[in-house]
Amino acid sequence: MGYLGGFLVTFRQRGKKQRNTREYAKGEGGKRDKPERLHGRHVLNRYEDGMEKCIGCELCAGVCPANCIYVRGQDNDPADPVSPGERFGFVYEINYLRCIHCDLCVEACPTEAITETKLFEFSFTNRADAIYTKAELMVDDLGMPQQMPWEDWTDLATVAHQTSAWVRATAPGGLASYEGKVGWSGELGFGVKPAEVGQSADHLSPPVSPAVTEEEHH
Repeated sequence: MGYLGGFLVTFRQRGKKQRNTREYAKGEGGKRDKPERLHGRHVLNRYEDGMEKCIGCELCAGVCPANCIYVRGQDNDPADPVSPGERFGFVYEINYLRCIHCDLCVEACPTEAITETKLFEFSFTNRADAIYTKAELMVDDLGMPQQMPWEDWTDLATVAHQTSAWVRATAPGGLASYEGKVGWSGELGFGVKPAEVGQSADHLSPPVSPAVTEEEHH
């Protein structure tokens, strides 16, 4: 049909009732509610006493499939430590031109230092702004995310105050016997999150040791 096909599409629309275009986020009911575990822009968390959770282990960078995280650790000064461990994250950068928000960095972190907010509406006027530094990722003195000029914080109550909505797997292999048990530390501004709920372990058999083979279990 060639180029005539494009004209046919146009003519078919003639006479049809057209939908009105609505301004973004100003339609009926405004913005949609965000899912509880929405993967958005990252933050670096602190313990309730203000100490940084990041220990500079670089596991998040190692597991990242998009190679968007760069971390360099440094030894703590015993007289003025930044984190409770021997090391802390001296350099921490995330390139959001590469990030695919897979959340693998959050799962890999042994100290719950990196989690994701619900903020996903941000645009950049230059490439340098897309590379978030440690100063931009670290939460403030109230445990809230830093707000960059190019981020849309119009729904602040939803985006910022659910920074810690992420929850890691309740246990290796998802063992139901860990349901209802707190497996994480408190965060500045949030305290200790309640235990996960979901599957019930009441009617299930005790967890099988990883050393037990499938044949022995049966």
